[in-house]
Amino acid sequence: MGIRINTDVLIIGSGIAGLSVALSLSEKMNVLLVTKNKMSDCSTSWAQGGIAAVRSENDSIDQHINDTIINGHGICDNKVVHNIIEQGPDSILWLEKNGINFTKKKGELDLTLEGGHSQRRISYIKDETGKFLHLGLTQRAKNKKNITILEDTQIIDLIHINTNKSKKCLGGYLFNKISREVYTIQANNTILATGGASKLYQYTTNPNTSTGDGIAVAWRAGCTISNMEFIQFHPTCLYHHENKSFLISESLRGEGAKLLTNDGKRFMHRYDPREELAPRDVVARAIDNEMKERDDKYVYLDISMRDEKFVQNRFPAIYEKCLEIGVDITKQPIPVVPASHYTCGGIKADIDGQTEIDNLYAIGEAAHTGFHGANRLASNSLLECVVMARQNALRIMDHLPDDHDKIELSFWDDSYVRESSEKFIINYNWDDIRKIMWNYVGIIRTEKNLLLADEKIALIEKEVNLYYSKYYISSDLLELRNIVNIAKLIIKSALLRKESRGLHFSKDYPLSNNRFKKDTEISGRTNEYEFDLSKFKV
Repeated sequence: MGIRINTDVLIIGSGIAGLSVALSLSEKMNVLLVTKNKMSDCSTSWAQGGIAAVRSENDSIDQHINDTIINGHGICDNKVVHNIIEQGPDSILWLEKNGINFTKKKGELDLTLEGGHSQRRISYIKDETGKFLHLGLTQRAKNKKNITILEDTQIIDLIHINTNKSKKCLGGYLFNKISREVYTIQANNTILATGGASKLYQYTTNPNTSTGDGIAVAWRAGCTISNMEFIQFHPTCLYHHENKSFLISESLRGEGAKLLTNDGKRFMHRYDPREELAPRDVVARAIDNEMKERDDKYVYLDISMRDEKFVQNRFPAIYEKCLEIGVDITKQPIPVVPASHYTCGGIKADIDGQTEIDNLYAIGEAAHTGFHGANRLASNSLLECVVMARQNALRIMDHLPDDHDKIELSFWDDSYVRESSEKFIINYNWDDIRKIMWNYVGIIRTEKNLLLADEKIALIEKEVNLYYSKYYISSDLLELRNIVNIAKLIIKSALLRKESRGLHFSKDYPLSNNRFKKDTEISGRTNEYEFDLSKFKV
């Protein structure tokens, strides 16, 4: 039969976006915040760098706007860029009011520099900004009586209805992987704050939770998905067989670290006059090219020229992690490789999170507002999360639902499926997709490889859909179903963009083309959890 829960607001995702909107709404509404693992298993907790916002007299809003637009390679929504960046300083103040203590020097924020920025404007907390942000906001959320946190629970699909005027979201079906129960959640407002999809790739800086769940369920519900070809690869992920997902922060390069080939020679001057402080797409492609030309498995990042005490105090977590594998970064260079890091595309949404479906919102990395364009500027992501969350809360409070719209939702029906004796299929296809995406849809692409990837993913999709229709669901199966959808969206978007722009580089079309100076949009499809309103008493 399952469990039914009614709530004012359902939030899927426990990162800074989900936590910020939960805290902003908790005084006036009941909030159910759901996370598919534990609260800390999210990309926010793994963020090292910080939050970009103008807080220095040497800086200006216009400079930050200009850096963002240049980095977006011509397809940022300039109105959105202005709106979000103008709210940057107030976002830092809001976080400080919520107990976040950024690193300071002589009583003032100790701002740092990252690639693509013309000024020091990154507020940070040592080299574990995300960890401390998340801990602080989580503690506040746990102390709010109107916020209920549900861990180890993930979205299966959204529930929605069609009326004569529009499509409306009513909530969703959720799966608890501990009890294996399915919850029917009826919500006046549903917010997708599920983060990105970098786990689709064999090498990533993201946690295992980054499987694009929110983007996939929104697409299946009928939402347009934009710019999925723009997957940001972080240039510097630690290269080590036991620590494949450990990020080496861009802040090291901001503080003077240099990139070296295996024979100790610098190379970034041959790719961009900004050298190590060039934007991420430029640096990632440069490293990828050096590795391929030299047949090397990694390059080096060296900060050993800086004072030993400075390095230990500024980058304590990176220092300790590298020591564990026998690398003293105060004396030795760090072996690094590019890895998938951030999803610049996502669910088409306004700055307040509103999607094409009423009462359904997408915020943070799961959303596409036009802020990032073809390449996200370093540390603009956490800024976008906070601004969107606060704008989303204001919209929800201004658009209270009518009671007469309420209907009773059906319970999840699994009476026609059975237990599988072929669970190896899930793990096999999981691994296969990640290898396909890395080898065929990676940093440098060709039309031939994209078409091959499309064929391979289509075969996997048939197998996964058949499996899903016959057997009981599991956490791994739900994620596999989602990454199949996301892989197809990325590949289709990449095939549609017959040029090179920002994060999307095609050997077949190496130059930018003004014909494609626009967003790539793929219309959503309708899933089976759409209800005809005429069949229900209202």
